[in-house]
Amino acid sequence: MKTIRRLIYTEVLKAVAFVALGFLSLFFFFDFVDELGDIGKPDTLGYGAPQALAYVALLIPSHLYELLPIAVLIGTIFVMARLAQSSEYTILRTSGLGPWRALRSLLVLGAGFVVLTFAIGDYVAPAADRAAQLLKARFQGDVFATIGTTGAWLKEKQDDKSYAVNVNSMNRDGSLRSPRIFVFDAQGFVSDQISASSARAVDGAWVLYEAERQHYETRNAGDKARVFTTMSPELRWPTTLTQEMVSVALLKPDRMPTIDLFEYIRHLDANGQTAQRYEIQFWRKVFYPLSCLVMVVLALPFAYLHFRQSGITTYVFGGVLIGISFFLLNNVFGYIGNLSNWLPWLTAAAPGLIYSVVSLAAFGWLVLRR
Repeated sequence: MKTIRRLIYTEVLKAVAFVALGFLSLFFFFDFVDELGDIGKPDTLGYGAPQALAYVALLIPSHLYELLPIAVLIGTIFVMARLAQSSEYTILRTSGLGPWRALRSLLVLGAGFVVLTFAIGDYVAPAADRAAQLLKARFQGDVFATIGTTGAWLKEKQDDKSYAVNVNSMNRDGSLRSPRIFVFDAQGFVSDQISASSARAVDGAWVLYEAERQHYETRNAGDKARVFTTMSPELRWPTTLTQEMVSVALLKPDRMPTIDLFEYIRHLDANGQTAQRYEIQFWRKVFYPLSCLVMVVLALPFAYLHFRQSGITTYVFGGVLIGISFFLLNNVFGYIGNLSNWLPWLTAAAPGLIYSVVSLAAFGWLVLRR
């Protein structure tokens, strides 16, 4: 059985690597074409072809994370169909490779792809994205673009006060650009507003530079309402908001490591804010690597098909359509779950469970029928 497993694993690994390389080459070309418009612009002086190539290369891990499950599906289908077409799989079956043993062997291989996908998505891709943003920030100034026209908004409660924090963007050195802090008293009235040119999150606090604090005395003041303005070159504001939390608010949640998303969800829950969108994305990041197991299970029934007179191109194309439908369903469930307030973990796990049941049913039917 070791020889059989080595044969299948080697062929699948080579096929998956070839498919992934083809997809990555295509995306690399498209990304580089998109970057051509920024080369030589007045506001991106010094951003030439070498810098664009380096930036596009740093995007490869993110693309690999997104494409690895479908590459696993296409590569495994190709190998299984080719073995069936050449009758090699029939020989393997007569050599002791039973249906459940074959399934178990492919699941072990799929588990390896699960670990690889998780490692790329949680460690390699975020680091590469950060390096890509830093590279581009040398020529464009900002690392993270603002969300909408007002930036990112966060909320925090401290004792009897609550705070609404607005951050416009994040600079390449990790500092926050143009932060504004609105302070609300226990009755919900605005008591203070703090604005600064920049800020930096350090040791459980934000250090605000060139800060301007406006204190409002409007309650019970009648016609004598006053505003007191205080200027400070440096102001320390104690807070539990970290740089990672601001990054989550400024970036798309699917680009953040799982642990950062979890910490941000805890912060939102502690401050009474809705976290449905981030919870769904968190569980999607948890279950997404497991889709590699679904892909190998989907591919196994192709080994029990007989198509000596026809090529395997049609079956590989069918596998591609199956993979695309899986990812479309995954996205649709995410949007519907967010709108309908479904359980986040169920929303993220449902597509994988549906396709696993369908593939196992197809596998069982083919085995019993053959």
